[in-house]
Amino acid sequence: MRPRLAIVPGDPSGIGPELIAKLLQEDGVRAAADILLVGDAHLWQRGAEQAGVEVPLNTVDEADVARFEGLAHLDLATIAPGDVRFAEVTVAGGTTSLRCLDKALDLAQAGHVDGVLFAPFNKAAMTSAGLNAEDEHRYMARYLGFDGYHSEINVLDELMTTRVTSHIGLKDVAANIDGPGILRAVELAHDTLARSGKTRPHVAVAALNPHAGDNGKFGREEIDVIEPVVKACQDKQMNVTGPWPSDTVFLKAKRGEVDAVVTMYHDQGQIAIKLMGFERGVTVAGGLPIPVATPAHGTAFDIAGKGIANVSATRQAFELLLRMAESARSAAT
Repeated sequence: MRPRLAIVPGDPSGIGPELIAKLLQEDGVRAAADILLVGDAHLWQRGAEQAGVEVPLNTVDEADVARFEGLAHLDLATIAPGDVRFAEVTVAGGTTSLRCLDKALDLAQAGHVDGVLFAPFNKAAMTSAGLNAEDEHRYMARYLGFDGYHSEINVLDELMTTRVTSHIGLKDVAANIDGPGILRAVELAHDTLARSGKTRPHVAVAALNPHAGDNGKFGREEIDVIEPVVKACQDKQMNVTGPWPSDTVFLKAKRGEVDAVVTMYHDQGQIAIKLMGFERGVTVAGGLPIPVATPAHGTAFDIAGKGIANVSATRQAFELLLRMAESARSAAT
């Protein structure tokens, strides 16, 4: 039985509907999964027009959604056609983003789909519509009633990155790095890789200081905080190494020697992974009980409606979500 995936159009002012229309024309996509498009029919139709393709909307009723097959569509009425404004942050755009996401999460919780793929959202629009959370990942956790550890994971091809601290000032990073936080980031990378089908993944932990502290000359975080966590993971037979100097660990990653890099702060990993392949980057809602993925780039208002959006990252998100959904199915049987 094929995985069943719900796909959400993202912010209608951006390139989301166009990206999904292009994704559905990619070789092997429709054959790989049963796909349910969740959202207003006119959004999907407009996306198809922008992409210059045809997307058949095989609409199913809510009562029959548990039995959809192939490519299907669950119609919602979340935004009037006249309220769709290209390249604008609007309350209407944020509202439809939240309502479509909510419905997809409802379907996943009910067991009707195995995973959710969403095209890029606009956080400002979502906030104006009542997001009331730091980002969509925390919003989803709250919506699902999930209080376990979760965090954004960045993915490029076969490489994943997690981070110990995220959206805080650089001056506050060292004070917010501790053993439990490092362990959570390591376990999140390890478990997510396992969910995507990777056996015995190699997780590399980046250092905080230059030259990994140079034996304490530039700071003792590596000696006192990071190394004990790495050793504890190794004692549990996990394939975890480090701390590696942050200016060389991504060279190891680029050569395929590691499956994941745990970084200490936001830009330590983001700069490297975006330089390695921004157009292919994927974001995973790591730790949530439901597989959720999205392309890592934004809504690209500057090219919205022009039909020139690059579908590569969306295809990568689809492929990763497919593997995670298949793994979740296998674990449940």
